[in-house]
Amino acid sequence: MSSRKAVTSFSMHSMRHLLVLSSLCPTSLRAHYHNSLSEIDLHNLSYLTIDITRLKAGHVQAQMFAAFVLCPAQDKDAVRLTLEQIDVIRRMCTEHQELELVTSTEELENAEKRRKIACLISIEGGHSIDSSLPTLRMFYRLGVRSMTITHNCNTPWAKTSSNLYTFYQSLDNCLTSFGKAVVEEMNRLGMIVDISHTSWDTASAVLNHTKAPVIFSHSSSYFICRSHRNVPDWLLHELKQNGGLIMVNFHTNFVSCEDKANVFQVADHFDHIKKVIGAESIGFGADFEGAPTFPQGLDDVSKYPHLIQELLQRNWTENDLANVLRRNFLRVFREVEWVCDQLNVTLPSETQIPAKGVENLCRLNLKLARKLQQTPSSLTFNLPSGRTSRAQRGAADLLILATVLLLSSRFID
Repeated sequence: MSSRKAVTSFSMHSMRHLLVLSSLCPTSLRAHYHNSLSEIDLHNLSYLTIDITRLKAGHVQAQMFAAFVLCPAQDKDAVRLTLEQIDVIRRMCTEHQELELVTSTEELENAEKRRKIACLISIEGGHSIDSSLPTLRMFYRLGVRSMTITHNCNTPWAKTSSNLYTFYQSLDNCLTSFGKAVVEEMNRLGMIVDISHTSWDTASAVLNHTKAPVIFSHSSSYFICRSHRNVPDWLLHELKQNGGLIMVNFHTNFVSCEDKANVFQVADHFDHIKKVIGAESIGFGADFEGAPTFPQGLDDVSKYPHLIQELLQRNWTENDLANVLRRNFLRVFREVEWVCDQLNVTLPSETQIPAKGVENLCRLNLKLARKLQQTPSSLTFNLPSGRTSRAQRGAADLLILATVLLLSSRFID
């Protein structure tokens, strides 16, 4: 059999098992269509890099959709926006017969047997939980099975690799005690810890603290492209010891460190990571809809076979590729579930972040609220300053008394 025929045979037979992560399609649905699923055809989304038709063409059997909220929502309405993104993912994956929402490895494998495209939900950015473990638990109950510790902004408890935003720049510790509590609670719940976007020190701290394997859901090799969004070899070795997974990103700037890239350069990342830690630690991250540009030949989800062909021509074995396409992620997910089972007698964490650690004016001060409840209320006027003086409160009381007397006299008449 010729090399080309062997490539085609593998692509057609095995690629329907492809499991890729980190599509940001729901955010694009908000940007282009205001999350109005009734007004769009998910089979044909010409403005996006992903739709049902192209998922099928790319032989994708499982896709993780990220409930992503921009960093400026931190300390504002990040939780509400994240809930709305989870809602649109759940609707998208339950209202279309080709898709099926899954929350476990068992459900993922059952979806494959029914030839459905399985949908996993992740949250991209720890700012979405507003430093609240109860919020994290509620997201889990809604079907979320993975969360990136940070996006492009620091949280009060973990550092990012980016300097785009000024949130919590005074943070001294790459992963605070509350950050460790977040990791512990994710382990207890059975939620995959994702360390893409974190600083290298934060990623290392997570790897040293977690009880379960973790993933870089969309990161590439720093050796090939010197971007701090990519992973250096020393950190790859720590990931290997953890039993975790690096899922290669297709973002052009993180592939070539330039504004243009191609499928051969993406394959270079796979080759280098395989050389350092082996094919059993690699997956497909892609990040479609999460980047402005993608490499030539990998411009949407239907183009995955192009990369598979390139790797086969570089003497990757079919067993290697079967692991990279699917088995590696399933192994990590199963181990996360196993750790969860071992911790099933552990009660939900009641750890709270110190109030002084959160610069959030939108948070209600419960002590102050209780004091206000205990203070006798009186009629006030809406003045420009929002405040009332004692004299003004007295005038208000006189107005009430005059009104009561007037009504009384009218009643007597």
